Amino acid sequence: MPEVAVAGFAQAPNVRETAGTTNGVEMLVPILAEVFAATGLSKQDIGFWCSGSSDYLAGRAFSFIAAVDAIGAFPPIHESHVEMDAAWALYEAWLKIRTGEVDTALVYGFGKASAGQLRRVLALQLDPYVLAPLWPDSLSLAGLQARLGLEAGLWSEKDLAEVAARARADATDNPAAQLSGRVDVAELLDTPYVADPLRTHDIAPVTDGAAVLVLASAERARDLVDRPAILTGVEHRVDSPVLGARDLTRSPSTEAAARALDLDGVELAELHAPFTHQELILRRALGLNGDVRISPSGGALTGNPMFSAGLARIGEAAARIHRGEAGKTLAHATSGPVLQQNLLAVLEAR
Repeated sequence: MPEVAVAGFAQAPNVRETAGTTNGVEMLVPILAEVFAATGLSKQDIGFWCSGSSDYLAGRAFSFIAAVDAIGAFPPIHESHVEMDAAWALYEAWLKIRTGEVDTALVYGFGKASAGQLRRVLALQLDPYVLAPLWPDSLSLAGLQARLGLEAGLWSEKDLAEVAARARADATDNPAAQLSGRVDVAELLDTPYVADPLRTHDIAPVTDGAAVLVLASAERARDLVDRPAILTGVEHRVDSPVLGARDLTRSPSTEAAARALDLDGVELAELHAPFTHQELILRRALGLNGDVRISPSGGALTGNPMFSAGLARIGEAAARIHRGEAGKTLAHATSGPVLQQNLLAVLEAR
């Protein structure tokens, strides 16, 4: 089976609100042009297209069909869609190339979270019989998760603030980041709670954004980019949707996915952690030591466009290889409440 590589990556600026429609076209058109210019490909060169978005977020059924306007109506394309983060669309495209059906694919994800009340929209992904009727919003659930870890002695509020401060400092080098800059941990701890014990800095901002990745067989990718980022392993697992059946201070699905991959020699890890305490959970689940740099882009805490933030983590990890800044990287994406579903991708320069 052919190896698959990330050959191109582009993302829209992460911003609090865009003026465009909820179908993402206005965010997608510029970054599609950017990735085509970088790789030298055209629309006709893409063998398979796959996207990730959510009709719940857009507020209408089959909203992703309208996003195809960013691609154009002609010539016809081979297209698919997942109703979740586009990292899972990447998995589908990865399989298409691995099985030899195509040798190029373009994956994109987008989300305009500013169009509604995100914390309430995300309540609709919960168990429709037991949990969703209670409308427990995403911040409250994350607050409960963080409280469990505090009471178990797994982290402190200072630990969480240090994660936020590091993320914003790292994001100063990321032109797409929504939040960046150096902040004092003591000042962060002096701010009020939003969902006790979480403060504003512990919570990823509401973000509008989009991301695009070009995948190709390793052979084809070498014609498109000097240092292809080979996807040497992709694994994803899911935990129970019944929150009471899970130990929320752990991520068993991430642990299981990690066991199926070779993480030795990973130099940096881009983690899709929308809350500070979730980064700590993921780091423990992955067994990452202190030598592994965590989310040098700033991660989701500095810009969290729904349904493309996970894909962007893979893109950021690949871009480090493209630029010669790393030889082996790890990317993580999550979907669902409190780290329910998790995907890991290992990328290497070969």
